[in-house]
Amino acid sequence: MQSLDRLDIETPEQIALELPLAGIGSRFLAIAIDSVLQFVGVLALIIIGVFVSASYSDLLRGVDKFFSQTVAAIVLIFVPFCVYWGYFAFFEILWQGRTPGKRIAGIRVIHQTGRPMTAIECIGRNLMRGFDILPGFYAIGLITMMCNAQNRRLGDYIAGTIVVHDKAIESVSPSWGEVDDSSIAPLQPELQKLSPDDLVLMETYLNRRYEIDQVMRVTTAQRIVSMVQSKSGIQKPPDQRDDDFLEAIARRLRDGAKFR
Repeated sequence: MQSLDRLDIETPEQIALELPLAGIGSRFLAIAIDSVLQFVGVLALIIIGVFVSASYSDLLRGVDKFFSQTVAAIVLIFVPFCVYWGYFAFFEILWQGRTPGKRIAGIRVIHQTGRPMTAIECIGRNLMRGFDILPGFYAIGLITMMCNAQNRRLGDYIAGTIVVHDKAIESVSPSWGEVDDSSIAPLQPELQKLSPDDLVLMETYLNRRYEIDQVMRVTTAQRIVSMVQSKSGIQKPPDQRDDDFLEAIARRLRDGAKFR
């Protein structure tokens, strides 16, 4: 069952992943921080523009007045436009769904399937800010978020995205056991059958397993083990725990296979 603050996603391998949804409060904290940074950025550009124009004032005297006023008007409109619209898309593409505000608030944007956003989805999502922000400070966006359980604004619906809490791997501090993975060492061709997405799935589970309900943790581990065995042909020893098997596979993928 899906709670109001959690989204349960089932991967194509029929493995359930729990994603903690970002609330309206954390999202507005992020947008407030980003808005301040945008204002500071625009103000800095205006100050730089004033100093540059003052430095080249003698050169500008010989330029046609209408031309210089036109260029100044274009700059005054174009620069804020690029800072506002480009800010979110630039950082969310560069930082995989995070802006500086979202990083501070500990949230990120992902696709509703659990995978990262593509650049096209990111751009489409942020173009809808023009509607979400109307008629005041994200009034339509706020009303839309309050009317659905996943706190999605119009841009999220258009791009198929959701905003979730982003807990850094370092803060999870998983205790990977000292597993004897010698039985996996000579099976490099079999390991090559596993994709980077398979590795991400295993590491996501291993890093967050202690946050999962015990029953769901056992079920999830069994499903991932079954997926690994069916794809690679590597069989888990009968006396080996599921978590130990997945740790061994993940380590070998990182250390000796194609994932570096």
